[in-house]
Amino acid sequence: MKNKIYVIISAILMSLAFFLDYETIYNNISKVWDPFVIGLLPVTLITIMLIYFLNKIKPRKLHYTKIILCLLFSFFMVFGNSFMKTNSWDLVLGNWIMVLISVLAFLGYYVLFKNLFYILDSYMEKKIKDKEIKSKRFGKILTYFDEHPFVFSLAVMLVFWLIYMIAFYPIILSPDPSFQIKQFFNVHTKYADYVLRPVEDVYMTNHHPVMHTLLLGGAIKLGRLFGSDNLGLFIYSIMQTLVLASALACTIKFLKKCGVKTKGRLILLGIYALVPMFAFYAMSGVKDTLYTSFIIFYVLFMLNFIMYKRKEKLTILEVILATLNLILVMLFRNNGLYVVILSFPLLFFISKTNLFRLILIFVISVGFYYCYSNVILPSFGIADGSIREALSIPFQQTARYVKEHEEDLSNNDKKVIDKILGYDDLAERYDPTIADPVKNNYNKYATSDDLKEYFKVWFDGLLKHPGTYVEATMNNTYGYFYPNDTNWYIYSKYDDRITEDNLVDYHYNGLKPLRNVLTGYGVAFPYIPIIGLISNIGFSAWIMFIMCAYLIERKKKKYIIALMPLLVSLLICVASPVTTYFRYAMPYVFIMPMLVIWFLYLLKGSVKDEEK
Repeated sequence: MKNKIYVIISAILMSLAFFLDYETIYNNISKVWDPFVIGLLPVTLITIMLIYFLNKIKPRKLHYTKIILCLLFSFFMVFGNSFMKTNSWDLVLGNWIMVLISVLAFLGYYVLFKNLFYILDSYMEKKIKDKEIKSKRFGKILTYFDEHPFVFSLAVMLVFWLIYMIAFYPIILSPDPSFQIKQFFNVHTKYADYVLRPVEDVYMTNHHPVMHTLLLGGAIKLGRLFGSDNLGLFIYSIMQTLVLASALACTIKFLKKCGVKTKGRLILLGIYALVPMFAFYAMSGVKDTLYTSFIIFYVLFMLNFIMYKRKEKLTILEVILATLNLILVMLFRNNGLYVVILSFPLLFFISKTNLFRLILIFVISVGFYYCYSNVILPSFGIADGSIREALSIPFQQTARYVKEHEEDLSNNDKKVIDKILGYDDLAERYDPTIADPVKNNYNKYATSDDLKEYFKVWFDGLLKHPGTYVEATMNNTYGYFYPNDTNWYIYSKYDDRITEDNLVDYHYNGLKPLRNVLTGYGVAFPYIPIIGLISNIGFSAWIMFIMCAYLIERKKKKYIIALMPLLVSLLICVASPVTTYFRYAMPYVFIMPMLVIWFLYLLKGSVKDEEK
């Protein structure tokens, strides 16, 4: 009897969590009992189905890590919904009715996630019965795929991506790479105004990685040798496409080494070939595509090392390749340095055999990057990026504080803030989901003393209204943990910035109808039920957390080290100026399909590693 009551209550709570119209209730409390606001019909139907379904589930004791995740995911769902709809936590904490409703919703989500873990646990307990695909018609093809996983996978991806390469010839340029090309030709851009330039007439800065800027501009220079800027940009596209496709093909080769069956590897190859985010970003000139490729190589190195190389010495070639990989991670995105520093040293603790070689890799790569940033770039008069890029969190907190509690600021406080961010229009410039309007007014002439005074005012505000600071940060980061806020985008439009003043002869071909069809598919994909989650930022973060929970429970903690570059990337997203920004999340979104397949086989005991 008690179990039946629990099941009924659980089903009702889950249904209410999904179908309550929180925003309508908040705006008009009198409608709290309105059946249309509650969604009475779907709640009733879903409750009946859930009662039937939950009766089939046999609850078991969950590991503490899963309990923590159930609580976290429920928190993300309740607060994420509020921030997505109101840019505040008013739908959760706005009044006592909303608090009560939010508690019920929280409990509903908590019960839902617990039951999903029960189902996942049941699945994990079963051994994989993945029969090898046997077909006379495709036998030779599958045999070749099995014997040459890298070459076969690379070829298939290039064939499927070819239509994008034709349609968007020579390349998809968005604002960032367009500005980089201008910088390459030493044209003044807004980024030159954000920093103090060591050489006044040098307009290139390291706001966007200089190495990537040189690649883009160098490709145009190469094309001009053959009389075509477009051809040069296409050469860059081919190079970038090959690098990304090679990184993805290496994931399939790695799964083959782990013993993952043909079916699992074919599914992954199908995802790479058909999910549009891979092809679109292969043809996009943004720095994040190459950076993501190097992160994939980095994660594969860590996985391979943990699984197969801990007890045998790395070869000289492996040391060289690993060092080069780390250097490229740092050169192609400025925050790559933090990814390397916060993840690679963890390998020191799991392999005494390779300790010296690992330290050597780390010291050489980080040392090179230090010389590059502090010696090489300054010697060419290239300014580093502004410190403001690392201060999005406190700047957003200050802006929200000014907007909501201006009366608490003294005249001196306002002067201190004005020296850093400009005070008069700060409240109007504040956008809860993006820090750029606030930090773009950062005073590049501000001294270290000015910053110290600012942080004193900032800390005083934290003591007075901590909730405002928390709300500002949650508002600017919630999308990285809330799957319902997709905020998906791809680059496909023609950007004419570099054609101004005939700087570069860049133009699309005449295949606009084909581009429109591909763009429509790309835009719609994330909203396709179930499979659209492949491109979902928040869902990918959840998968990482779930992996960590199971790895801890199954006493396979060492594999979490291989996830650290991705977890650090997520932390960088939290410190970034924009919420739910796909380019920032690419490193862990792109590799997630491969990790899911590897993870399922690992926990089911089907992955070959040195422990077996």
